[in-house]
Amino acid sequence: MKNKKIFSKAHKDYLNKYRTKKILILISQISILVLLLLAWELLSKYEIISSFFFSSPSKIVNTLVEMLHNGELMYHAKITLNETLLGFAIATGIGFVIAFVLWYSDFLRRVTEPYLVVLNSLPKIALGPIIIIWFGAGEKAIIFMCILIVIIVTIMNILNSFTSCDPQLIALAKSMGANKFQIFFKLILPNSLRDIVATLKINVGLSWIGAIMGEYLVSRAGLGYLLIYGGQVFNLNLVMTATVVLCILASMMYFAVALFEKLMSKLYK
Repeated sequence: MKNKKIFSKAHKDYLNKYRTKKILILISQISILVLLLLAWELLSKYEIISSFFFSSPSKIVNTLVEMLHNGELMYHAKITLNETLLGFAIATGIGFVIAFVLWYSDFLRRVTEPYLVVLNSLPKIALGPIIIIWFGAGEKAIIFMCILIVIIVTIMNILNSFTSCDPQLIALAKSMGANKFQIFFKLILPNSLRDIVATLKINVGLSWIGAIMGEYLVSRAGLGYLLIYGGQVFNLNLVMTATVVLCILASMMYFAVALFEKLMSKLYK
């Protein structure tokens, strides 16, 4: 016989209110988007705003369908997505390892701290000419730009999370004979999971910024290239279409990280 969970009436009421609130929030979000798109379309249709400068939802859809039909959109989107995913994965992985090394060695952390602060505040676009000279005008330069933007934030956020663990818990673990690796994997890492996932969410946006910034500098293909080309020829339909595709891809990547967060929360319950 299966055990059935018994909930009190107050708990059931709370759950019903919570579900209702979530549904209302979702409906409100969709409604706001629909109203904005409808207003944009009507303002453009009746020439209250210029469709040449602002485009319109219907023109964006037409451009999107046309580019999907001729394969141009998939070609450019795939290039930018590959660059973004590579930059995201490499920067996050290396950043995590460096944060662990700096947590492990207090001496190294104190030595490198001012350099991390300076690198974080440095406008990465200023390094564009150097990156092009080092890696050439191609995909490698774009990926490196993406890594450069993501990695410092990753190191600083994760390291801050590692060092913010309760020192009394660490002292207790040491008193029980735990070494640094045991303390890290049994105490520090589980305690930092929420911050690590938050860093991943931040990295999603930063990696897209890095990839598009890199494509602005050197690319002959990709969504960043479409944005530049559309602006140069005053094709605002192309610019807005590329922007919409960027938003869709970035949202999908963000929801993938959110799904990873749910899986990790279940694993460490």
